[in-house]
Parts: sequence; C-alpha cells; structure tokens
Amino acid sequence: MSAVLLGRLPYAVAVLLVGVGLVVLIDDDNLVKKVIGLNLFQTGIFLFLVAVSVRSGGRSPNLAAPGPYVDPVPHVLVLTAIVVGVSVTAVALALVVRVHRAYGSLREDVIGEVREQ
Repeated sequence: MSAVLLGRLPYAVAVLLVGVGLVVLIDDDNLVKKVIGLNLFQTGIFLFLVAVSVRSGGRSPNLAAPGPYVDPVPHVLVLTAIVVGVSVTAVALALVVRVHRAYGSLREDVIGEVREQ
C-alpha cells in the first residue's frame, strides 16, 4: 500500500504545485507574486512530465542491450523548457522593474488607478 502511495507522490506534488501556482497567478495583485506563481506552475508541469516518463527497470535507449527503455524525449523537453522558463522569468522581472519605475507600485489596482488619471 505504501509503495503505491510513494509511487504516486510525484503526481500529487505536481498537482499541488500547479494548483498553488495557478491560484497565485490568478488571485494575487502583486506582479512579483504573479511571476513566482508562474514559476510554480511551470515547475509542477516539469515534475509531471518527468514523473510520467519514468519507467521502473528502464535503461537508456541502447539498441545493443535488451530490456525496457526510457524515452529521453520528455527529459530533453523539460531541460529546454527550464531554459525557456528562466528566460521568461528574467524578462518578466525586468518588465516588473520598469513598471515599478513608471507607476511607483507593483499592485495591479494601483497601476490601473494611475493609468486612469
């Protein structure tokens, strides 16, 4: 029983990360917290993709050796997505700095009030 629960732990953590990231992304008015929520969401997706691609007893795809193989494509996609995620985070934080300089706040409601005036 505990082995089954332990095997499903990465999926539960992935769902938790995606859920928390989505709630922070939608509900919070602070722009820095939105960027953090986006990162949590991305991390949950990465964990899910890696957890799905794991195969017990699997090995790297070497055609000379028999046995179940692990598909390397999800791992490569996650590595690429991590690099893209870091770049998106850097650009988003640079934009947050520019917004703070222009409007003096990081809250969406305050920025909206300043833009209306």
